[in-house]
Amino acid sequence: MTVPAIEGGTPVRKTVLSFSPPDIHDKEMDAVRRVLQSKWITSGKECKKFESLLSKYVGSEHAVVLGSATAGLFLSLKIEGIGDDDEVITTPYTFAATANVILHAGAHPVFADIEDESFLISPEQIRKKITARTKAIIPVHYGGHPAELDAIRDIAQKHSLIVIEDAAHAIGAEYHGYKIGSGKNPTVFSFHAVKNVTTAEGGAVTTDDEAFANELRLYSLHGQTKDAYSKLQLGGWEYDIAVPGYKFNMTDIQAALGIEQLKRVDENRVKREKIAKQYSDLLNAFDFVKPPSIKEGTTHGWNLYPLLIDFSAMKIDRNRFIDALGAENISSNVHFKPVHIMSYYRKTFGYKPLDFPVAYSLFLREVSLPIYPQMNRQDINDVIEALSRILHYYKK
Repeated sequence: MTVPAIEGGTPVRKTVLSFSPPDIHDKEMDAVRRVLQSKWITSGKECKKFESLLSKYVGSEHAVVLGSATAGLFLSLKIEGIGDDDEVITTPYTFAATANVILHAGAHPVFADIEDESFLISPEQIRKKITARTKAIIPVHYGGHPAELDAIRDIAQKHSLIVIEDAAHAIGAEYHGYKIGSGKNPTVFSFHAVKNVTTAEGGAVTTDDEAFANELRLYSLHGQTKDAYSKLQLGGWEYDIAVPGYKFNMTDIQAALGIEQLKRVDENRVKREKIAKQYSDLLNAFDFVKPPSIKEGTTHGWNLYPLLIDFSAMKIDRNRFIDALGAENISSNVHFKPVHIMSYYRKTFGYKPLDFPVAYSLFLREVSLPIYPQMNRQDINDVIEALSRILHYYKK
């Protein structure tokens, strides 16, 4: 259903404000052009440089760049020996890839509900889901908000479990003064087009374990002991297939993008934070709206700005609310439809929406607003004006 613009029918904006366009500057274009002109466009020196800069940035010993964060999660499970009949605990409030990779590894995803309002996996719920078959925990730093890592690591240590952080949203975020990605356990980042650092598609795993990093590299490119770039550098054609690997490598074209993007990540995080504060200052005036919460001791990455609305206090439901924003030429979204209510997971595991009541409740109330560094003062003011109009006009 299309909802006409309110306040006399004139939209706040004349043109549509996109939800999350990539932040591409001339320097990225120049970097990609240099790679194309070099005649070496697949995995090579740019990937190695990106890995070095990324590990230095997050404070890890090693970084391995890959074709996607999904590949990073899957390979991390495989290298850690997770397989048939094992259980991996994760959150239902995430993009489906987090759970899908557990199935791809041959293991069983076990969902633990989230904390109210934070969208983050609950350590208390994790404890309740541990069995003799549990081998790992995958916490998700939802929207760039770090999960309760101290509590999760304590649980993992007590039960001899592996922790693999899904940090798809969390480049630049910090937990108790340390960058996400600096811990001992594998941490997986996404560089998809809508992330705070983008390589169009792509991802990386950071770790302090050299053997783990070497296995990641081996498995990511067919299991070859010498890739094409190494042959060029070192000479000699001969190589071996040491393991039955995959085709998960990043290209130098992507890495060139990432190198330039990484230079602005902290500057852009601050810009995102300022936008978030302006949104929250407005939304705090409405008792039926909850701005995002921020846990003490964390620095939010602000890949998403998820607000919670009690639609029982409004004359419209969420779909019409999103339509109303659209009528004002403001794009918005929902993050995420919980995995346990997706058709495959319902049919395969018999899940019902209220099996994870907090996740389902937050999903019904969540709306994501545009938040990205290219937004200028007018863009931000337009979102605020459109929100204010709609919340006032449609409240009961």
